[in-house]
Amino acid sequence: MAHTSPAAAPGAFVAASDVAALAAGAAVFGTGGGGAVHTSQVVAEQALQEHGPVPLVTVDDLGPDDLVMLMSGIGAPTVGIEMLSSRHQIDLLVREAQIAAGRPITTLMAAEIGGSNGVGPVGWAARLGLKLLDADGMGRAFPSAAMVSMNVAELPCDFAILSDVVGNVSVIKTIDLHWLERHARALTVASGSICLGAHYPMTAETARGAVVEGTVSAAIRVGHALLSAADPVQAVAAELNGAILLTGKITDLDRRTEDGFARGSVTIAGTGADRGRLQRLELQNENLVVLEDGEVLVSVPDNVTIIDAETGQAISTEMLRYGQRVAVLAWACDPIWRTPRGLELAGPAAFGYDLDYVPFKEINR
Repeated sequence: MAHTSPAAAPGAFVAASDVAALAAGAAVFGTGGGGAVHTSQVVAEQALQEHGPVPLVTVDDLGPDDLVMLMSGIGAPTVGIEMLSSRHQIDLLVREAQIAAGRPITTLMAAEIGGSNGVGPVGWAARLGLKLLDADGMGRAFPSAAMVSMNVAELPCDFAILSDVVGNVSVIKTIDLHWLERHARALTVASGSICLGAHYPMTAETARGAVVEGTVSAAIRVGHALLSAADPVQAVAAELNGAILLTGKITDLDRRTEDGFARGSVTIAGTGADRGRLQRLELQNENLVVLEDGEVLVSVPDNVTIIDAETGQAISTEMLRYGQRVAVLAWACDPIWRTPRGLELAGPAAFGYDLDYVPFKEINR
C-alpha cells in the first residue's frame, strides 16, 4: 500500500499565488531531476491567471465518473532547458489519451512531484479545465517509467501516449513498465530527447493505495517554509525531517547526456565547520548516492537534493556549476519504496550499484 500523507483540505484549490511555493518545493522533491522548475513555474502561473484556480482533490474526493491520468515530461533535463514544449502539445496529448481510454479525463496527476514535472500538471489542468489530484507516483523524482508507486502496487498500465514538440504522437502498449521505459526512451531520443507523456489511467478504486498521496500539498508547504524563513536551509530540512550532510563548494563536475539521461558525478568540498571533508554524489538525472571516505551515507530510494547554501533553493542536475556554494540535504523516502518490491524497482541495485540499501534514518541514528 502506498503511504498516505496529509492531503488537501476539502474544497482546496491551487491558485496562481501558490505556484512559487509549489515550484520551490517541487524543486527540492526533484532530488536533482524532474527538470528545472523556472519555465514550468512561469507557464503555470500564466495559465492560472488566465483560467483561474485549479481544484485540488484527494483520492477520496473522486467519484465513479472520474478518470485520473498521469502527466509528465520525459527525457534529459539538460535538453529541456533549451527545447520548450509547444502551446498545443498538451491539448493534442490529452485528446489522444481520451481516445485511448475511451472516456473523458477529469483529473490530472503528476507522474512525479519532483522538479518541473511537479509543476507542469497544475498549469495543464488550468488550461484544460480539469482537476488536479493531490498525489503523485513517486513522492520524489526517478528517471525510469518503471519506478512508479503504481508499479510497486502491481497495478497494470493500459497504455501510454507520447507527443513531441513538432506534433508527432505515439500510442504505446507494452507488457510491463520496463518495456515501456525502453520504447518511450527510444521515441524520446528520436524526438530530440524531450517529450510529454500521459499514461496510467486510473479510477478512484484503482488509485487508492497505489499513489503517493498528499504530495502537492507537501511541496507547497516545503516551498512556503523555504521562501519565508530567515534560515531557509534549516527550515527546509526541518519541514522534511531531514538533515544537512555537508555545506561546501562544488570542486568537480562530470555531467554528460547519454541515451536521454544526464549522467555523471559531482564532488563537493566542505567549507566552514565542514572544512576538510569531501563528498561525491553519483547522478543519473537524479542524485542517487552520496559517498564520503568510501562510505555510503545515503542511497536511493532515499532522497538527496543539492541546495544553495544561502537561499535554500534546490539546484537541479543540469544547473550545477563549478564553484557553487551548496548544501547537501537528505531525507527519508516514502515507505512504499522500502518494501521488497519498492527496493527491487528503485533501490541501489536497480541503478547498477553493488551495495546494500540502509535506510537513511538508520545511518544517521
